[in-house]
Amino acid sequence: MNRTLMIAGVALVALVILASASLFTVTQAQQALVVQLGAIKRVIQEPGLKMKIPFIEDVVYIDRRVLDLDPPVEQVILADQKRLDVDAFARYRIIDPVRFFQSLRTEQAASTQMGSVVNSAMRRVLGSVTLLAVLSEERPRVMNEIREQVNAEAKSRGIEIVDVRIRRADLPEETSQAIFARMRSEREREAAEARAQGQEQSQQIKARAERERTVILAEAQRDAQIQRGEGDNQALKTIADATSSDPQFYAFYRSLEAYRKALNKDDTTLVLSPTGEFFRYFNESAPGAAPARQAAQ
Repeated sequence: MNRTLMIAGVALVALVILASASLFTVTQAQQALVVQLGAIKRVIQEPGLKMKIPFIEDVVYIDRRVLDLDPPVEQVILADQKRLDVDAFARYRIIDPVRFFQSLRTEQAASTQMGSVVNSAMRRVLGSVTLLAVLSEERPRVMNEIREQVNAEAKSRGIEIVDVRIRRADLPEETSQAIFARMRSEREREAAEARAQGQEQSQQIKARAERERTVILAEAQRDAQIQRGEGDNQALKTIADATSSDPQFYAFYRSLEAYRKALNKDDTTLVLSPTGEFFRYFNESAPGAAPARQAAQ
């Protein structure tokens, strides 16, 4: 009885070992290659529980998801001789597991080799464009061209490049300093030129304003002289008409104007003879001078 149980136990253990060596599982995120002595026997694309010849065939699992490819930062020279430190990344999918296994075997080897391919394609494409194209709306076109060139080489390895993106594109530190210094000197030159143009325009505006002021003053003085002359002429004509119509009243009016101007200030002192012609109308205001005042009126 004990011998029978022992044999049954050994058989069960052997069966378990044989089953574990014969059965394997493929998930939905995987594809598998059944390999015998390095040669590919079968390709398994469908998920599920699968079988293989134990201890003779091996299983190589290959990811069927979209994988990341992050090559190192590469310095490239653009078409306008600008240098850029470009940090790019790519996403790829293994579409032909047989070719992938035969050419690369592992994902680590794929990352190393395809990283070099991405950087080589990036140098070729960016070497034919300018810095403005990399920083403008042309950037998607540049990345698509890089992806197409990488795909041309990746398909021979059973890989499809899904996307290529430029994460960052920075100028090298020494180049940044040189460009900054050049930009600063350029802006200083433009500022000096703008200030010089402003000074020139200011002088022109001031000269134009001064010329217009001189013309306006000259025209005003001319008009004033004309109007003054016309006024004097009209005044002389009025005086002449008044004089010719009533000479005595005009003489009396002129005497009053002389009195007003001569006796206007409080500190006015006149040393004149009271019987002189200047005080003729004062003397006529004395008693008995009524005929003279009536004659003056």
